[in-house]
Amino acid sequence: MSNYSAGENYLKAILILHQRLDKVRKTDIADFLGYTKASVSYMIKLLEESDLVSVKSNNVCLTQTGLKKALNIYERYLRIRDFLVYFLGISTQTAERDACRLEHVLSMETFEALKTKEMTA
Repeated sequence: MSNYSAGENYLKAILILHQRLDKVRKTDIADFLGYTKASVSYMIKLLEESDLVSVKSNNVCLTQTGLKKALNIYERYLRIRDFLVYFLGISTQTAERDACRLEHVLSMETFEALKTKEMTA
């Protein structure tokens, strides 16, 4: 996958959309992320080549590997967002934007410490 964080954003978006919709189309992903359908088609092709998604009957689905990765990304996002909101008092809107960026670069050591901090607070 050429752009690591972009690919992760797509996996997370597909996961979230499947929680809301029975069928996730490329246009749904484009609308959700604010990208063009052409950009989405290109990234979905890369994700398919990496065996992270499959497309059947215009339904974009996560593979087992893709689901595992998406769940991991989404957990990181939620924990970081919640930490920013509940422990630092950051507004929800800012915390969501920052968590979306931080989820890609936070080390495992820092993430584990953050999870421990949340549990003990």
